[in-house]
Amino acid sequence: MVTVPPLPIARFSVDQYHRMIEAGAFTEDDRLELIEGWVVTQMAKGPGHEYSVGAGHELLRALLPDGWHVRNQAPITLAESEPEPDLAVALGDLTLYRNRHPNASEIAVVIEVSDSSLLVDRLKGRTYGAARIPEYWIINLVDRCVEVYTMPDRSSESGYAKLEVVGPNNTVELRVARNGVGTLPVNALLP
Repeated sequence: MVTVPPLPIARFSVDQYHRMIEAGAFTEDDRLELIEGWVVTQMAKGPGHEYSVGAGHELLRALLPDGWHVRNQAPITLAESEPEPDLAVALGDLTLYRNRHPNASEIAVVIEVSDSSLLVDRLKGRTYGAARIPEYWIINLVDRCVEVYTMPDRSSESGYAKLEVVGPNNTVELRVARNGVGTLPVNALLP
């Protein structure tokens, strides 16, 4: 673990982050995201992670009602962050986001797949909850379950008032615009 130097450290706004990207400070090969004003590196992704992202994408897409689509490892723009969740269910079709990323009000659920990134992904719940994203799921490869966080709550350590842990022999209900649209078998999301 690297010790943070006892020097002033810069935090960036989303607008500053966008200007740095446009100026070429970061390339597409740089695995970075903006979390609460900090530019942070993303974790490496193993085969199990990639399997869960792919399976999740296919299962989600099959359940979505018209007017919604699945985003795969793509940015969403929040007030102080621009995370790149593994999956997100976004309002509208892809053409709506030709010149911008969706914002929190256009997201029904964000999903992170976690193995070595479990602690970091649990911390991201605060960011998603503060943005009032209705649901946050962690496909937890370590404990072979899905953590479903609902009821955004800024005062909660997790960012959400409610946590349901769903085991591999159960299903997770997908809610879009507060309506249940179907269920996903947890074991199908796990490698």
